[in-house]
Amino acid sequence: MNFIEWLKVILLGIVEGITEWLPISSTGHLILTDAIWPLQQSDAFKEMFNVVIQLGAILAVVVLYWSKLWPFHRKRIPQRSWFAQQSTNGFVGGLQRFGDRYCCMDKIVMWLSCLPAMLIGLPLNDWLDKHFYNPTVVALMLLLYGAGFLFVERYNRSRKPRVNSIAALRWSDALLIGVFQVLALIPGTSRSGATILGGILIGTSREVAAEYTFFLAVPVMFGASLLKIVKFGAISGTELGVLLVGMAVAFGVSILAIRFLMGYIRKHDFTAFGWYRIGLGLLVLLYFYVIR
Repeated sequence: MNFIEWLKVILLGIVEGITEWLPISSTGHLILTDAIWPLQQSDAFKEMFNVVIQLGAILAVVVLYWSKLWPFHRKRIPQRSWFAQQSTNGFVGGLQRFGDRYCCMDKIVMWLSCLPAMLIGLPLNDWLDKHFYNPTVVALMLLLYGAGFLFVERYNRSRKPRVNSIAALRWSDALLIGVFQVLALIPGTSRSGATILGGILIGTSREVAAEYTFFLAVPVMFGASLLKIVKFGAISGTELGVLLVGMAVAFGVSILAIRFLMGYIRKHDFTAFGWYRIGLGLLVLLYFYVIR
């Protein structure tokens, strides 16, 4: 690969690091960037790259929020039971006691949000790749969810959040946010955008919705990346280098993007992102159907 191709990889890493955490669709931006300035690799590799590069961004969450993600206590800490009734079955009862004594159950609740995307995304993965990974779908989703952000922020203006910390999320809240995450299987939607909208609609504060979507990305994207790597098969030395460089750049940029977003939403709502999505969606349609 020549110098220009490595510059493209670095650019894609920067795009991923910024857009993974802002509710503007990282996959959509990667597809559009490659459509305008294509990386000289096979379509199969680029399809895999667009997913696996997100691991670099995910590692930034692990580094920044490890203490909030790790669900186990180092020491036995008695606490109120999370279970309405203790099972009389010895094995199940033992699991309940272990959970109460050694686990942060409020953190384990988060894993419930992964179930809907797993149950729907795994069997439909190939079909979604075939029918939805194109600029037209990206543009339409940018427009649709841009309008969604404007509507939700207007709707939410007179409401007070019911949930002001992740620990206050209920099992049902976690599952509902997981259902919203399923929408992000269509590129251009934005996984963070879908879960943030879902969180706000069910009554979380903006800070909780944003932080929760960071945490939720870890298991979801690890699973999606593993699936893509297994399906792709053998990776050449050059392809491995492209992946590692892209992931490294995405990791460094993600650290800055996460800190920016958490600082931004303490003072602002998501209206600006809604207008950005609408503007970008219109530009994409203009570029691919008028200019190109």
